[in-house]
Amino acid sequence: MNIGSARAAAADWVMRYAAGSPGYVGAYFSGSTVGKPDHDELAPASDIDVVIVTDEDSPRLKPGKLIHQDALLEVTYMPWESLGTPERVLGSYHLAGSFRVDSLISDPSGRLRRLQSEVSRQFADRTWVVRRCEHVRQRIVDGLRTINPASPWHEQVTSWLFPTGVTTHMLLVAALRNPTVRLRYTAVHDVLKQYGHPDLYEELLQLLGCAQMTPEQASGHLDGLARTFDAAAKVASTPFFFSSDITAAARRVAIDGSQALIQSGSHREAVFWMTATYARCHFILAADAPPEMQQEYLPLFEDLTRDLGLSTSGDLHERAADVLRYLPKLWKITMAIVDANPEVKGSGRL
Repeated sequence: MNIGSARAAAADWVMRYAAGSPGYVGAYFSGSTVGKPDHDELAPASDIDVVIVTDEDSPRLKPGKLIHQDALLEVTYMPWESLGTPERVLGSYHLAGSFRVDSLISDPSGRLRRLQSEVSRQFADRTWVVRRCEHVRQRIVDGLRTINPASPWHEQVTSWLFPTGVTTHMLLVAALRNPTVRLRYTAVHDVLKQYGHPDLYEELLQLLGCAQMTPEQASGHLDGLARTFDAAAKVASTPFFFSSDITAAARRVAIDGSQALIQSGSHREAVFWMTATYARCHFILAADAPPEMQQEYLPLFEDLTRDLGLSTSGDLHERAADVLRYLPKLWKITMAIVDANPEVKGSGRL
């Protein structure tokens, strides 16, 4: 399926199931397909991200991943207040990219069009590019402070994993690239080669703990993840914000997508999302599976984290400290990319 067909399916879903709902403001595309032409093929392990904007103060739990007209969609609800003003969006690294181009699906009130026009006009201004990079840096610092040694292992790993992976986003934002989720390491590898900093990539993998991971190790861990994924999907009943990522419909992203990366030689790049998915499966097992089932699958997850150099809470805190110590160097390279990026306009600070 090409991206245009998937977008058409997404727009049809919006008009059928969202446009008439109370508080509906509009909808737009987000994620890795933003800015790509309709004729590009949509990878089998990719989805189309759709954001439904609503005036409701507390939007409903996101539908998440679903299949509509053979397209895999990822649908999220967002309150208008989370967008609100061009300045709020321009300073937010995970929001601004969606409004860089015309990504609107539906906009009956005209509010999203006015917002998109202003964000698009200022998106590449150096002031805002730097502001978004600062936003990434703060997310890393704040995230690494949330590791609680009293929490279950899967919660601790999650608290370390995501801010560590956000190191890639700082560089992607500087390059005006989409701060993608699952393929963030693949994307940042390309950026670092383009801007003449290829050695930095190995350092980012060292922070994640997978620089020495072999294809055989990655494949073995994927086998364990597939077993855990299928078990968690069968028992899942407690709602989590990521619940739709652990379903039969989402298997082609988490499992098949990881397999495709490993087979293409990007086995190290597959590790981030494999680890995230493993931890999410254990959130579900802890909530919905009997204790003996949790214990059956826990050693598989521990095998992966052990290969990442993580066996104890102390290991996680040491690795978090490594990331924090690395931030000054990462920031220096980030600013070098901003300065070298021909798309970035102007100079100065707010």
